[in-house]
Amino acid sequence: MSAHCMLTGARPGFGNAISHSHRRTSRRFDPNIQTKRYWLPSEGRYVRLKLSARGIKTVDTIGVEAAVARIRARGVRV
Repeated sequence: MSAHCMLTGARPGFGNAISHSHRRTSRRFDPNIQTKRYWLPSEGRYVRLKLSARGIKTVDTIGVEAAVARIRARGVRV
């Protein structure tokens, strides 16, 4: 599963893990991606969206119709 949000576009960040001896190894900071199912009344069907926690809060604020419109505007197939 690719770790990116369909709505906000959040992707993994990269950095260093620093041990007690201060040795550095590369690590990855993944966004909190959840698969969530929403009812889309205009199409009469459910859609599955892979959203970050921030994306889920955005859908709660603007509504699922507006969120799907934004996702489609970015060129992602829903």
